[in-house]
Amino acid sequence: MRNRLRYDNLWQRFGFTNLEPEEFKKRTSAVNAAIFTVIAGIGHSLIYVLLGFPYVTIAVITYALCSIANLLYLRLYHNFDKFRNIQLLLISFFPFITQLFIGGFINGSAVAIAGFIAPATALLYVTNKRARGHFYLFAVLIILSSAWQILFAQHIVLPVYIITIFFAVNITSITAIIYFLMESFLKKQEELKTEVRASLENLKATQKQLIHSEKMASLGELTAGVAHEIQNPLNFVNNFSELNTELLGELEAAIEKEDTEEVHVIIKNLQENEQKIVYHGKRADSIVKGMLQHSRASTGKKELTDINALIDESLRLSYHGLRAKSKDFNATMKTDFDENIHKVKIVPQDVSRVLLNLFNNAFYAVNEKKKLLNGIYEPIVFVCTKEENNNISIIVKDNGNGIPQNAIDKIFQPFFTTKPTGQGTGLGLSLSYDIIKAHGGEIKVESKESEGTAFIIQLPVQVS
Repeated sequence: MRNRLRYDNLWQRFGFTNLEPEEFKKRTSAVNAAIFTVIAGIGHSLIYVLLGFPYVTIAVITYALCSIANLLYLRLYHNFDKFRNIQLLLISFFPFITQLFIGGFINGSAVAIAGFIAPATALLYVTNKRARGHFYLFAVLIILSSAWQILFAQHIVLPVYIITIFFAVNITSITAIIYFLMESFLKKQEELKTEVRASLENLKATQKQLIHSEKMASLGELTAGVAHEIQNPLNFVNNFSELNTELLGELEAAIEKEDTEEVHVIIKNLQENEQKIVYHGKRADSIVKGMLQHSRASTGKKELTDINALIDESLRLSYHGLRAKSKDFNATMKTDFDENIHKVKIVPQDVSRVLLNLFNNAFYAVNEKKKLLNGIYEPIVFVCTKEENNNISIIVKDNGNGIPQNAIDKIFQPFFTTKPTGQGTGLGLSLSYDIIKAHGGEIKVESKESEGTAFIIQLPVQVS
């Protein structure tokens, strides 16, 4: 525990506090490398003294002293970037200075190889661009050393075993650095892969949440619409049920009077009323099923669907949902359905969401324009279907303000919305685009500013 505290205190003195683990590791490695080269330099200087190269010893000692001064600078001013740059330059130049004193490039080739340590080390501590600069510097120094060998080198030949030892030591050092670089690279690559996988999973989870939120928001609007829609058939059911209760009392009186003709008339009225009750009961059932279909998770199973009925249901649900939110809202709905259209094989839950989104957007657009024009404008939403060339076209048109031309190309992008902040997630049209594409269809938009917008959906006819 004490050793650990001492270790932490040592790095705090160099200013290595409040760092990310990766950055902390990078900085401590750089300092350790500098200390190691100082110790190695002092060891080399002793060898050169024994070999009779005092100038080389002076060069190595100078390098060691410069490195120590650099470490003290880091200790006092905590400027790691400047420390790192100075240390890399020292590592670059001093091997080449040393080999000049040995007798040129040939004798000092093993030492010159040590110059490769600087650009290799740079890959660990600086940006790729700056590391590339150190490699260029290394190449220039090699060329200059070769020129020195040809023009000015002293004719000093070191014993072969000494050159071999230097060569082996430097090659081993460089191999270790390359291995360390590769290991760090592969580790970093694996960490990046893990981060990408985690980000992808988070993105998928976020997307699911957003889709769920969009669906729930849409469902909230529908609930009000359903309440309004279902009220009419329920009123009819209640009214005819009350009427039948009265007729049953009259029937009982007619039977007591043995008025056969009156009995038949009342029974006929009862049958007609029962038919109306059944009709409006089924109507209410249809509305509830429509909402349940929209709210439940999509099974992804395609079914033969009456597209006209689905459009009509979605149109009215959207309209009454907005009416429930704003009592002042009103718009004219016009439809032109091709009655000879084939049933189309689709996932009804998914396509109904597309339709609801388009209708909600259309009603929103005309309502916004109505607010601006103060009642001198008739908001109209027009829907039509037609079948041609084995395709069913659905056109949803409004006479709202239209979409700005600079937004047309982005309209199907996720999170893009022309609505004010807080009034749209920007996911509705993006999800609609994906749903229609998944059905093998297309969705396009045509718009003129101040005149209105038309969305055209084309779905392939698949009856089998």
